[in-house]
Amino acid sequence: MIRRGDIHDAELLESIGRKTFDDTFGGTCTKEDMKGVLEHYFNREQCCMELLDPEDYFFFLEDEGVVKGYMRINSKHPCPIDSLSSYKSVELVRFYFLKEFHGKGDSDRLMNFAIEFAKERGFERMYLSVWEYNFRARGFYEKHGFVNSGVENDFPLGSTPQTDLWFVKEL
Repeated sequence: MIRRGDIHDAELLESIGRKTFDDTFGGTCTKEDMKGVLEHYFNREQCCMELLDPEDYFFFLEDEGVVKGYMRINSKHPCPIDSLSSYKSVELVRFYFLKEFHGKGDSDRLMNFAIEFAKERGFERMYLSVWEYNFRARGFYEKHGFVNSGVENDFPLGSTPQTDLWFVKEL
């Protein structure tokens, strides 16, 4: 089942957000940098604020009461890719699954839902930022029709520099 998150999911978002982000990026920066990022983006107050925002959409994929992954779609961020300025675009801000559910097809279900969700709301393009060295994620996004725009995005984790790539999908 895929369901939209609400304020009652603040603790869940904080927990799964921290776990999946640390699993994905742990070891790519210092422990202090990771701790700072997790405390900044995945604290209860921040999670509540995001869940209450009507233009921020959180969806959780769960089966038999077990949450396997989640995503965040945000329709209010200004698009950072100049070539998309003339299109109605939406950002897939986060797309994360717990490690034990990687490779089981659940991520395809959630991505297909994301694409349909965006189409139903009249968006013409969906874009996302992915770490340049996350080849697993890049392959997954490419499988779903996202294309590397060639535009880079600095995405430091604390004092550790990292570069993301903007990927775009025509809807």
